[in-house]
Amino acid sequence: MRKLRALLITAPAIVLATIVMGAISMVTSIWDRTGYTQHRVAQAWSRILLAVGSVRCRVTGVEKLDPRRGYVLVANHASYMDTPAILSSIPLQFRFFAKRGLFSIPLMGGHLKRAGHLPVVRDDPRASLKSMSEGARLVRERRISLLVFPEGGRTATRMRPFREGAAYIAIKSGAPAVPVALLNTRRILPMGSAAVLGGEIELIVGDPIETSGMSLQDRGKLNQELQDRVAEMVGETPTPET
Repeated sequence: MRKLRALLITAPAIVLATIVMGAISMVTSIWDRTGYTQHRVAQAWSRILLAVGSVRCRVTGVEKLDPRRGYVLVANHASYMDTPAILSSIPLQFRFFAKRGLFSIPLMGGHLKRAGHLPVVRDDPRASLKSMSEGARLVRERRISLLVFPEGGRTATRMRPFREGAAYIAIKSGAPAVPVALLNTRRILPMGSAAVLGGEIELIVGDPIETSGMSLQDRGKLNQELQDRVAEMVGETPTPET
């Protein structure tokens, strides 16, 4: 019954909210090329999604973040609810990486670019390096934070090992890397499901890791530390890659 209600009532409401707020965001991007207004709209959209889905988000650790600084936020990724949870809970201006194909879609692609989001490039090492370097420049020069899901996608059961991109960006930008843990989002919206089941999720902001003085040769060590901290907060052991 709970799942049926989510499919018949909650899912259409979320789709409608996404269309309306997406249109508002797209319009604001015409005069605001900084992405600041679009981010505020995205935060409002996220809060609507959580409210419509009867999702309560318990947040701890945000007091560790200085709004005057830029950070590289490094989080586990278990559900499509992860991004709304972070947008609604972390009081920073931040951008994120989106699938490269989305940047080719008319209107949406231009909107993503104007908002300052960056493409994920997995099959072209040179383009991937360029995208990560652009992310580092964004954090360093504009003091805007960047959200990275270093597992490379959502996980159906437990965490996967982190890729080094987030550590690379943090070191190259000189910004602190912040481990962020999301708990119970997989249960609220499992992979392959369109039903938001409602309930409580938790977002934990860990202690920022300063990268000043680190070189790119330290990215493996930093990546491991980030993975260990997130895994400890989530309570999962990363599944070895085969």
